[in-house]
Amino acid sequence: MPQRRGGRGRLTAEDWAEAALGALREGGGLAAIAIEPLAARMGTTKGSFYWHFANREALIDAALTRWERQRADEVAAAPSRRREPVARLTELLRSATETMLNDPAELSLYGDAAHPRVAAALRRVTARRLEYLTELFRELGLTEAEARYRGLQVYAGCLGRAQLARAVPGLLPRGEDDRRYLDSVLASLVAH
Repeated sequence: MPQRRGGRGRLTAEDWAEAALGALREGGGLAAIAIEPLAARMGTTKGSFYWHFANREALIDAALTRWERQRADEVAAAPSRRREPVARLTELLRSATETMLNDPAELSLYGDAAHPRVAAALRRVTARRLEYLTELFRELGLTEAEARYRGLQVYAGCLGRAQLARAVPGLLPRGEDDRRYLDSVLASLVAH
């Protein structure tokens, strides 16, 4: 979490947005984005917050924008388009749950999906991810509709896997069993 250094370093709006995401990552959801506790953790005062933001909703907007930008970078860094679609899909299946577990902000945001700004950010990120997945399945020769359905299956499966791994540690297969499980999922998804 960003902190002032010896009273010299000035916190930026980005520092505050990252601190807010940190609170989300710790599982507190939007309720964890509280100005006074964040200021205390960052070693500053509420005055620093009000220098950058008019109110808490503005900080939530900044945090969501930062999270959304990070997720857009994730899609841009998706497995190389030079590789075969099945290889890209395999890599995606293997990394998606791990990515969500390493950054639990997303799972926390799903808990606050009734908040209009959260819902909008989740909608945009989901749309980008589904476009990528649909494109992979289209490259495998599926129709647009079938490619989208299978993309939705992958996405829902990754979210469910991440939620299960977080809520019930030890339930999901590990190591070689996990590889066999994912191979089975992939085989069912790419079958025509």
